[in-house]
Amino acid sequence: MSNFQRRLIPSTAALTAFDCVARLGSLSAAAAALDLTPGAISRQIASLEEQLGTILVVRNNKGVNLSQKGEQYAKGVAEVIEKIRLISLEAMAQGTASTLKLAIPPTFGTRWLLPRIPDFVERHPDVTINFSTRIGQFDFGKEELDAAIHVGRPDWPGCDCQLLLKETVVPVCSPEFLQRNPFDGPAALLRIPLLEMASRPQAWRLWFSHFGITERYREGMRFEQFINVSQACRAGLGVALMPSFLIASELESGRLVKALDLPVDSPVSYYFVCPIEKANDSSVGRFRSWLFDRVGAFNKSPK
Repeated sequence: MSNFQRRLIPSTAALTAFDCVARLGSLSAAAAALDLTPGAISRQIASLEEQLGTILVVRNNKGVNLSQKGEQYAKGVAEVIEKIRLISLEAMAQGTASTLKLAIPPTFGTRWLLPRIPDFVERHPDVTINFSTRIGQFDFGKEELDAAIHVGRPDWPGCDCQLLLKETVVPVCSPEFLQRNPFDGPAALLRIPLLEMASRPQAWRLWFSHFGITERYREGMRFEQFINVSQACRAGLGVALMPSFLIASELESGRLVKALDLPVDSPVSYYFVCPIEKANDSSVGRFRSWLFDRVGAFNKSPK
């Protein structure tokens, strides 16, 4: 491998440190998440910048921000790290006796499930999980899948649907956007660009109606993917209505803040779904039991 080729393959330690800073918005938060010192995180990023020959992170009195190239690089790095994590989990479980073919929504999988999967692998090393990304209902037989995490309602014919998590949504934006646009109540959001998820076209209308507001709101940008909504919020493009448990890290780090601390229950929830004939399969049962145990622990944790 040539020196130039080696330059194009940074160390996983440096990429992980950069990804954590990009997600959490500070060296100290990234250091705490990775059990390192802020100095070690800083050195990893400096090494990565030197290897790439470009500035990724801009340091200032308030902390750190990503450069334009850093924002672009962060998106790709996040996808690569999740891919490595997924294929590593599959490799860890190779040669085992049981296989579970599981369909997951992309955001729930990346944000909530996959970070917890190493615990399942440790507890059940004889079960191999093969992940597939799916949104909405599908034919389990044709897709050759055993179970799924479903976002919506428990109305899947021929399947056992068990409630996992109820979804609560809250309006969020960047700290700078909130400073420029202080809100004194739900009606104040009517004049603000409201960012939307293409998969939740009625979310804002339902949120406003919860507070008795029927006036037409100002529509903003619409996005297909959760990560793009989060990035648009952080860039100060408007206010988004997002599931609170999926943006816990952004709220904790301060990259996003609640425009109004007015959470509303979403009409959709998360369910564990499997065909009735597979409900008693060993791999399905063990994963289901582990999953509900993790959900229980999450619900009891401080929010």
